[in-house]
Amino acid sequence: MHKKIYSLIIALFFSTLAISSVFAQELSFSIDRPNFSPLLADPLEPRTGVLNFLDKSNLNLDIGHSTDLVHLAFNDSTNQIRTLSFGADFGTFSLLREESNFKFPVDAIDYIFGVNFTYTAPLSDIVSTSLPLTFSTRLRISHISAHFEDGHYKNDAWMQGDTPFEIPFVYSREFCNLVFAVSNAFGRAYLGYQFVFNTLPKDISAHTFQTGLEYYPDILTNGLVPFFALDFKLLPLWKRSLQETNGYGGSLNIQVGLKTNGIGKRGVRVVYNYASGLDRQGMYFYQRRSFNALGFIIDL
Repeated sequence: MHKKIYSLIIALFFSTLAISSVFAQELSFSIDRPNFSPLLADPLEPRTGVLNFLDKSNLNLDIGHSTDLVHLAFNDSTNQIRTLSFGADFGTFSLLREESNFKFPVDAIDYIFGVNFTYTAPLSDIVSTSLPLTFSTRLRISHISAHFEDGHYKNDAWMQGDTPFEIPFVYSREFCNLVFAVSNAFGRAYLGYQFVFNTLPKDISAHTFQTGLEYYPDILTNGLVPFFALDFKLLPLWKRSLQETNGYGGSLNIQVGLKTNGIGKRGVRVVYNYASGLDRQGMYFYQRRSFNALGFIIDL
């Protein structure tokens, strides 16, 4: 399965380069910013930052980045640019406990890596409209695995808790994630769908649905921009009595804060984050969690 995935990714990459040599006006490997700006409130976007829970002794520590490797630019008689790109995603999502003496044992960690293909164009290419809006789409092909760490180990044994499987157990998923977005200088709205084509544990539904919006009015000066972002997912709901997923549960993540240097550019987000619903950590995919947090995120 993994060899087939890698072969597909390599074939898609070289197909993209072949198309560019025929149709593209500009092929660039010197890239400053991603063609599809990472979703602000999606907790599973590769990113680098810390969220300190206000109502629990926990931290989210994320280390990762999504980068474009090649851009293919197209234009027409109107000089409006369309851009096709190929990129890579790498990241970790960690849940830490905060203890005395500045100690932060790691309870659980997720690893994600994969590739992405993105395309941006005027919305008028897609639908008949005179509004100055941009259409963008992103396809990610990714692998994610989850693990309990030494912070979940005590007195020479794993802390079993209410985990529905005997620890340690394997959590591994390969998936395709497709997002469509419409945006302008002040915000973005998007819809997404995810299909899991390989999973452990088994008996997990393959389908996830996503929607969200972002709003960033340009009302402050000195390079500071306020923003509001919301991400909502419908995730497969684990039924312990059935030992499989049945139905869906919601997962809401809201982020409010200030961004330096403007949205979509390098800088720092200082944020308040509210999360409620099914847990983002793979080891707790069966569990609901809610928290309030303050922190910062570095947009590289």
